[in-house]
Amino acid sequence: MLNLHPPDKLKNLFRNFGWMLATYFIFFLFLGVIKTLFPEFDITQYEQSDLNKLLQENPWKFVFLAVIFAPIVEEGMFRTLVKPSQNEIIFFLTIWILVIVTALIPIDVFWLLKYLFLIMLGVISFVFLKQIIPGQFQQKMGNFLSRYYILIWLITSLVFGLVHIFNYVDGFEIDLVLFLLVVPRVIAGFFFGKIKIENNGLFWPILMHAMNNGTVVLFLLPKLLFSI
Repeated sequence: MLNLHPPDKLKNLFRNFGWMLATYFIFFLFLGVIKTLFPEFDITQYEQSDLNKLLQENPWKFVFLAVIFAPIVEEGMFRTLVKPSQNEIIFFLTIWILVIVTALIPIDVFWLLKYLFLIMLGVISFVFLKQIIPGQFQQKMGNFLSRYYILIWLITSLVFGLVHIFNYVDGFEIDLVLFLLVVPRVIAGFFFGKIKIENNGLFWPILMHAMNNGTVVLFLLPKLLFSI
């Protein structure tokens, strides 16, 4: 872990973000070579239909979920386990409570009201868990996870990518095309974990995740403006 001051952490954030984009570029070059050598290989056979539908029907909700909600929740699900502090362990548990509750909320509830409720529930759950879970247990769990941080970093990167298979299919399945479609998410998960370790804080992977998704939103901006 690097002992960086805030200005150096910011520089490190942009440095890692640049390396992540460069790795994307190399991967997509490789994908282009594969498609050239094997014209029958169809990478477009799967689509993110639900996300495309959301983009068309409610672009502001799409932006909120992509740039704010998803970075906080997904980093809370995965990067909290990489060299965690005691608060990050509690945040990990809080996020999974919210994930479970989200699945129980009727889909016809107004989206802004739904997420305001989840924010309030998250604050209450965090304070409650912080009080009832002994500090000694939190410390022991943090020490245990930190001992194996490289393994956890790599595993969470892979799982983070595989979870995004559900963007393309309803149930979990895997084939070569689906795996290639989620490779950029595995790459992203790797760099989110890297910045968490180097900058020593969950704020940094959340910010980098928001930057990553925000870049996609910028490319979709003409489509977003047309939908509004």
